[in-house]
Amino acid sequence: MGLFSDAYSLFCIPPITNMLGRIYYPHPHHSSQHHLPTNISLAMIAASLLGAAAGQLVFGCLGDRMGRRGVYGLSLLIMVAGSLACGFSACTTRGCVLGSLAVFRFALGVGIGGDYPLSATIMSEFANRNTRGAFIAGVFSMQGFGILASSMVTVVVCKIFAVGSRAGGGLSDQHTPAGADVAWRVILMLGAVPAALTYYWRMLMPETARYTALVENNVLQAARDMEKILDLPLSQIQEDKPLDDDEYPSSSTFPLLSTRFLRRHGVELFSCAATWFLLDVAFYSSNLFQSQIYQQYLTLDDSTDVYEEAIKVAGLQALIAISATIPGYYFTVFFIDRVGRRKIQLMGFTLMGFLYLGLGIPYFFWRKHKHAGFIILYGLTFFFANFGPNTTTFIVPAELFPARLRSTCHGISGATGKIGAVVGAVGIQRAWGSSGEYNEGDPDSKLKPMRAALVVLGAVCFLGTVVTYAFTPETMRRSLEENEKERETESDGPAVAL
Repeated sequence: MGLFSDAYSLFCIPPITNMLGRIYYPHPHHSSQHHLPTNISLAMIAASLLGAAAGQLVFGCLGDRMGRRGVYGLSLLIMVAGSLACGFSACTTRGCVLGSLAVFRFALGVGIGGDYPLSATIMSEFANRNTRGAFIAGVFSMQGFGILASSMVTVVVCKIFAVGSRAGGGLSDQHTPAGADVAWRVILMLGAVPAALTYYWRMLMPETARYTALVENNVLQAARDMEKILDLPLSQIQEDKPLDDDEYPSSSTFPLLSTRFLRRHGVELFSCAATWFLLDVAFYSSNLFQSQIYQQYLTLDDSTDVYEEAIKVAGLQALIAISATIPGYYFTVFFIDRVGRRKIQLMGFTLMGFLYLGLGIPYFFWRKHKHAGFIILYGLTFFFANFGPNTTTFIVPAELFPARLRSTCHGISGATGKIGAVVGAVGIQRAWGSSGEYNEGDPDSKLKPMRAALVVLGAVCFLGTVVTYAFTPETMRRSLEENEKERETESDGPAVAL
């Protein structure tokens, strides 16, 4: 449910952005011709992404120092507070409203970011080697349902407010009634509900056994916790293939980014961070700007009111979630412990690259003819992102690193990914913003920036294929201790912190 909350809070923003444009930047003559200024739109999106990057770094580190359970609870409380605060972005000027909203979105992002490394680490440390990939992928798939829920909530809230406005006569007099300024706040504040429920359920569970045993060195307490969770006697709780004594990782410690750490895990950390960065450049730019990329298919005109437009954008987002995003997650659940993380990631990056080229190279054709093939290809990019690197980049960092650095390294990888998301969001928004420039001598001039952006996203995905092939190891059917032991060498020098 934590990842459900994350996705809800991040991806409810596309229809809300359109509502904010109508409310605070209305066109004097045409209600359908409105938009947030590029810098404001970017601030709304970048605030939560940068907050998520900060949260992943801070809470990832705290998870290794203070334990997974308590720190995870703190991140969820920040999510609850951030979601509620977004609804209270109330000032007398639009600059103050949008500025305070950006600040609260950053705080919300910090909580969201903290959830990533802690959720992945908790799940990996509770799972068995043979089903660990499917277990983590299954929980991660809640992101898809969070995206779907954000769309459904937007539709329901807008329907309710539209009925109320019509009953009061406000909607017949204007396309953006005063109630719209309340509707978007309600949508954001409802994100606190799943986060609060997750906090309650998580506090009922103990610390992970691997952290208790390997970091706190309290094996007896770890055994008691596992007996309580699984409701089984200790004699029945074990890996399918027990480790021999010489297969356990050594008890020696070394600092993060020390010479010894870099020898054992430097390549893996680079691989996890680089592939996550490249994935998020493409994935978030595509997801967060669906309403703009699909704008020509929304059939908006001056008779379209603010609620109807938000419903159309949310409906399109829900369609993509149902037909591509969620199925992609479940293909990964089924295949990840059969095919492996590395092969799925290679396939996903490669096919995403070809799909983006298929969208970008003939982009002039797609825009002029409003061909359904564009929607199909674009939906497939989400399918192969989730049946591919969006899921595997979340799983692999939780399997590669020592228990006492696992959450930190996952946080570093994820934070690098969120920086990639900001890069992608800025790039695609700049391309869209400059698409309004028209050169009479070149009828296609206003389409060229978006065409170039899609081609660049294809190249980014192919680069992800190269990095995965060169540096990403396979972790399938190996215990967390085996993955750590494999990277230990007898010739390690003294730990010298850099």
